[in-house]
Amino acid sequence: MAREQVFSGSIEKVEVMNSENPAEEAPNLAEDEYIELYKKMVVARKFDEKAFSLQRRGEISTYAPHKGQEAAQIGSIYPLRDEDWVVPSFRESAAFIMRGAPLEKIFQRWMGDANGQKGLAELNTLPVAIPVGTQNLHTAGLGMAMSFKEDDNAVVGFTGDGSTSEGDFHEALNFAGVYDAHSVFFVQNNQYAISMPFEKQTNSDTVAQKALAYGINGVQVDGNDILAVIKAMREVLEKARNGEPALVEALTYRLEDHTTSDDSTRYREDDEVEEWREQDPLNRFRNYLKEHDIWRDELEGFEDEAKEKVDEAANKALEMDKPSFDELFDYVYGEMPELLAKEKEELRKEVNE
Repeated sequence: MAREQVFSGSIEKVEVMNSENPAEEAPNLAEDEYIELYKKMVVARKFDEKAFSLQRRGEISTYAPHKGQEAAQIGSIYPLRDEDWVVPSFRESAAFIMRGAPLEKIFQRWMGDANGQKGLAELNTLPVAIPVGTQNLHTAGLGMAMSFKEDDNAVVGFTGDGSTSEGDFHEALNFAGVYDAHSVFFVQNNQYAISMPFEKQTNSDTVAQKALAYGINGVQVDGNDILAVIKAMREVLEKARNGEPALVEALTYRLEDHTTSDDSTRYREDDEVEEWREQDPLNRFRNYLKEHDIWRDELEGFEDEAKEKVDEAANKALEMDKPSFDELFDYVYGEMPELLAKEKEELRKEVNE
């Protein structure tokens, strides 16, 4: 007696700038859009380099580099509308840049100053989440609220391959699927959860296939191909706005350490890093623009212009006023509880003594 097949599914991979196989049609972009995307990637790279330098100078305690992941972050933010929401983890400096956050504010936050977060709510962007995976629940919750209110916007939540081993990730996908959340879970699979390689984290061939278990859309994309990321995100966002949540796995690689307190040479081979360095998203996009006659002379010297802009923002952040004492307490609750008010006054006396 033949057994009935009760489930079947497959995962597609989206690639555009693929030199080995016939490429998909590129997303519909104007020439000015190509140029702007390239400039954003350059600024993000220069920001990363400056932040690393500031950490070494002691101006930043710990920094999480995004070098090598610019295409994934900028490409995923680009298709968003102003009314859409963004839920970051801790490595999304490039995403913040694409979303429109002032560079000095991003630097300020990395310097440990909570004022760096001020004003970002106007960009429909949540504060950075440091605990691994917790932000996935926020992505699900926001998307559920949009569904309940019958809004036509969406939320994109960032996470890494490491968080897919956390229970929060699976709970978030399950709730998003059950409640038709307007959520897109964007997983930057940069191949390592700190020092744990992807193949030791899961027996699944892909992260994207985990979507199938929760009844939501799943797609894999070349995360170092900014055009593929934009194309995939446009497709899943259109569905998410109609109550069809999605999981997007962006295959990418962090070219630097996990954070500035890490030493990736202890667990990664030089040959592996160099192999991925050849797929540097910035170089790939630059070559694509030249091959398709989109490159402009103004881009030749833009790296120097971007470095100057980033340096100016860093200096501005260093000169900004520090948070006042009251700000440590005044924005935690809408109405300050009696206990917190008491603690505030006790601490004020202690620091003034």
